Amino acid sequence: MSYASLMVSVDLGEAARGRIRLAGHLADDFKARLIGIAAEMPAYEAAPIGPMLGGAFCLPSVQEAVLNDLWIAHATFDEAAAGRSRVEWRSNLDFPLEFLARQSTAADLVIVGRGDAGNPLLSVDPGDAVMRLGSPVLVVPPEIDHLDAQRVAVAWKSTREAHRAVRDAVPFLKRASHVVVLTVDEGQGAGDTRDIVSLLQAHDVHATAMPKDAYGATTAEALVEAASEYAADLIVAGAYGHGRLREWAFGGVTRNLLAGCPVCCLLSH
Repeated sequence: MSYASLMVSVDLGEAARGRIRLAGHLADDFKARLIGIAAEMPAYEAAPIGPMLGGAFCLPSVQEAVLNDLWIAHATFDEAAAGRSRVEWRSNLDFPLEFLARQSTAADLVIVGRGDAGNPLLSVDPGDAVMRLGSPVLVVPPEIDHLDAQRVAVAWKSTREAHRAVRDAVPFLKRASHVVVLTVDEGQGAGDTRDIVSLLQAHDVHATAMPKDAYGATTAEALVEAASEYAADLIVAGAYGHGRLREWAFGGVTRNLLAGCPVCCLLSH
């Protein structure tokens, strides 16, 4: 199993170029095609309607402004993905998440930004993407433009979401030099990793287990600390195992990872 097609969400934020470069390097590594994607819905509701001065020109000008944004996004993608032959661009006048959800059928892996710099034009909320897309989502923090993924940390808990995340990440795991399966003891003992480690090893993945005590930190903080100690640049995790509404109301691992994890996260729901 490998990734044959990667899709990267392009917005007008400063981190877009680095994210596209990262996606391009991954496309090279996996010998995959790279699809850039962007969408924006014109704010027609803000344009005056009726016999007002200049009203006849407002709707076309609103649409023209959006087309200009999409042109800038396309130019950014072409520049950052330069030198690659298997590239494709898709854009439309649409809501960014809705368009991405429909187009994601064309990709094995969708790459989005973490959204630290507010809400750049054309951007997609990573939490929304994880919940809506049928593909695994690679969330890239700002200022990261390369992902070696030679040392990968798997955040393990025996849930449906974690099982799916591990399977979705197999192309990364098989090419990694080493994979550590992390379990965090939240006061009830660390989870049993024997079966998942054995399964990964059966797939020729060099995997070992590492239990981690939270020591009063959140589970996400403990995971990030353990990944840092292990020098991992990719964390694989199941997303929203307790439901997104509950996580955003009371806090949770996915929410905290999306809020500030300093390394890339591959998330599956």
